[in-house]
Amino acid sequence: MPERAVSFEDDPGLFGPDSATFEVHADASMIIGGLRALLLQTMHPLAMAGVADHSNFRSDPLGRLHRTGGFVGTTTFGTTEEAERAIRVVRKVHERVTGTAPDGRPYEATDPHLLQFVHCTEVDSFLRARERYGASPLSYGAADRYVEEMAVVAEKLGVLRAPRSRDELGAVLDSYRPEHHIGSQARDTVRFLAWPPLPLATRPAYGLAFAAAASMLPRYVRWQLRLPIVPLAEPLAIRPATTALMRTLGWALGDHPRAT
Repeated sequence: MPERAVSFEDDPGLFGPDSATFEVHADASMIIGGLRALLLQTMHPLAMAGVADHSNFRSDPLGRLHRTGGFVGTTTFGTTEEAERAIRVVRKVHERVTGTAPDGRPYEATDPHLLQFVHCTEVDSFLRARERYGASPLSYGAADRYVEEMAVVAEKLGVLRAPRSRDELGAVLDSYRPEHHIGSQARDTVRFLAWPPLPLATRPAYGLAFAAAASMLPRYVRWQLRLPIVPLAEPLAIRPATTALMRTLGWALGDHPRAT
């Protein structure tokens, strides 16, 4: 008989089942949010260089998305000990992610400024996907509570002060716009994300999820990444089809023994 998971009454973990984080992360729309976050992260050349130089995304095209899902699942649904261990592991990995971007600037994954950018893209993307494609509407005030709760993880990872409200989250993301630049690494990554070498049977579902993720990007990002969306395609085709897909898929976070 498998070992029984620790109950939330004994150890609620970092958030607990009544948190906004549970409300967002337990939904299958996280798949789309994860793809959107990856696309947004290509906009920053230093963040992009770290992925290009240290990630095996070409040999394992969805590996980073899966690893992100595993980390989010553990820090959301795991015990306090499991969550803290996962954070320590990621911090250790970040120490090895250093190098020089194509423009000659050095980068380090432990840089609080870069960590904040990655954090904000993920929180913004998960929240937007949950609102648009979630199985049910978010509860009143959940958006601001979610941003505030996720700041706990961000600061444990090395962010100096993560945003505490949705308005602050948007302002922080806007502050990075002058740093955006699309280089060859970003374009190669976006093309790869758009057409990864997946098994034939999975391509329609992935293509639908990718189109949904791209449709939620700001217009200037879609334009720079060359990801046009046909007018009315999102509300008339992508959104209803993806909503139906999310109902049947189930998000990887649900595999955690404390997620249900």
